[in-house]
Amino acid sequence: MIIDLRSDTVTKPTEGMMDAIMQARTGDDVFKEDPTANELEQRFCDLFGMDYALFFPTGTMANQAAIKLHTQPGDQIICDTWSHIFNYEAGGAAFNSGVSCKLIDGHRGMITAEQVERSINPPDFYHSPLTKLVELENTTNKGGGACYDLNEIKRIKKVCDTHGLSFHLDGARLMNALVAKGEDPKDYGSIFDTISVCLSKGLGTPLGTVLMGNKEIMEKSIRIRKIFGGGMRQIGFMAAAGIYALDHHVDRMKEDHQRASEIASILKGLDFIHEVEPTETNIVIFYLIDGIPENRFMNDLSNKNIRISSMGEGKLRIVTHLDYTSEMHDRFREVLTQYSP
Repeated sequence: MIIDLRSDTVTKPTEGMMDAIMQARTGDDVFKEDPTANELEQRFCDLFGMDYALFFPTGTMANQAAIKLHTQPGDQIICDTWSHIFNYEAGGAAFNSGVSCKLIDGHRGMITAEQVERSINPPDFYHSPLTKLVELENTTNKGGGACYDLNEIKRIKKVCDTHGLSFHLDGARLMNALVAKGEDPKDYGSIFDTISVCLSKGLGTPLGTVLMGNKEIMEKSIRIRKIFGGGMRQIGFMAAAGIYALDHHVDRMKEDHQRASEIASILKGLDFIHEVEPTETNIVIFYLIDGIPENRFMNDLSNKNIRISSMGEGKLRIVTHLDYTSEMHDRFREVLTQYSP
């Protein structure tokens, strides 16, 4: 039994999801003739109350398309220092859109309206880049699955409106945040200009991300997707997996969150653990005490068929997910409590 807690992207399709994939009606999506892809996109529009949605093969491509839609070369994005678009998208903002990032040191990957206000470059000061876009990530990856306060998001939106800035949400794990906080997706749809939601993380599909937005913003999105090489054909098979996930895998995220919380509680009681960050959703971030090399700890776990990941600077990560069973959970907790450095 291999217990893989490196990410929630390691899951395999369930039997029900495979049945949905095999029975999907398909067409050529480049012509927008794939009925299942069109259905998935409409489902997201209805769920979030937004005008237009488009299926992308990856979350990175969807985020990069959003940046391209909102900016021109030479512009600047405001985002957190730990943001995915800056740390984990291979410099795509600069390469694809010719924009720079003004980084804010937020709290666990979350920034405030006051910080955004202070970071906006004066539009008449031509020596600095023109601030055009504010980007948030919810939940935050490097922040350990932290969830934004919706009221703070509304305050940031007010700053954006005052200064004529676009507002994008990297919602790769937004469904986790919605489940954890009991929030209405339409509240997010009414605030952000564009939102990306990943299907292959907590929702457990093999691939795919949906980018949503208002019609006037998204009208060029299919062209940008084509430019980025994302034009696809019979994608209804993967869209069917997304529809199945919306119907069957959202409420069950509570199990992932509960198991992550239980793991965090155990870690807090172990004398070789220096710190465990607050655990709100399915990500646990923790640090070892000085004198215990993280490579040795990870290798010891690996020898017991348990895999976790390192995010650098001593930050270790555990992610619970669809394929992490109760049997695995019991085994992992046993290994942790019996571990001797």
